[in-house]
Amino acid sequence: MSIDAASLRATTAAVRPPTRRKRSTAASIGLHATLVGASLIAVFPVFWVLVVSFKPDARAIERTPTLFADSTVDNYWNVLSGAKGAFLSWFGNSVLIAALTTVLGVLLAATTAYAASRFHFPGRRWLLLSFLVVQMFPFAVLIVPLYNILLALGLQGSALGLVLVYCSTAIPFCTYMLKGYFDGIPGEIDEAGRVDGLSPFGVFWRLILPLARPGLAVTAFYSFIVAWSEVAFASAFLSAEDGSKTLAVGLQVFVQQNRAEWGHLAAASVLVAVPAVLVFYLVQRFLVGGLTAGSVKS
Repeated sequence: MSIDAASLRATTAAVRPPTRRKRSTAASIGLHATLVGASLIAVFPVFWVLVVSFKPDARAIERTPTLFADSTVDNYWNVLSGAKGAFLSWFGNSVLIAALTTVLGVLLAATTAYAASRFHFPGRRWLLLSFLVVQMFPFAVLIVPLYNILLALGLQGSALGLVLVYCSTAIPFCTYMLKGYFDGIPGEIDEAGRVDGLSPFGVFWRLILPLARPGLAVTAFYSFIVAWSEVAFASAFLSAEDGSKTLAVGLQVFVQQNRAEWGHLAAASVLVAVPAVLVFYLVQRFLVGGLTAGSVKS
């Protein structure tokens, strides 16, 4: 059977993917200018905090600010030496609370998500729905009931109580994200592990978790940020003593009703941001893959 040239061209045109229209020079310049302007707007506040951190408090908010005049590292020295607040104590408290929240939150979220992904049990759908409903409530609404619960358990004012509070807010989101990620891992891997004699937990620990590292990185980063930068729960549930505060709460000592030490506040803010940046750098190569994989299925 012969095919004429017109039919062949029509078939080829139907199969060929549509060509991408070339962007004009003016449109390209406008797009890049918009992106550069948006980037500068986003980066400028961070840059200015860095500049102010090297200024004396009296020069930090002057009407005609300068970039490098009167720059000094005294603010950093005063913050780190303890002359202005117990920064190192706050740092230790924040590291402890954030680390416990990350480890406990990822462990509980991963096991719950794996069970919801692989096992069909009564109430499974309602369990996943409850995770979404919990995220709809503002955190401020939860302060009073959580305070009463911690008070009844004898954990009010302790770091462990705050860790449990942070886990209660981080685990629902992490579970829902990891459940979508586990759904993308073929079930044949579980079957192969059971054939080799692994228990259900052995399959989860030795086979599934190594494959789920991008999803675990995303949930670990989210749990860390929840505990590292949160203020409301830390202010309500920790003791008012200066040595028991976290970094986010401790920064409030630099801005009070009768005085504001903007230079020291900026220096402390830069120091607080450094661990978060380091954690982000360690997990950033997993973030894109973990976020997209966890958002495809539910």
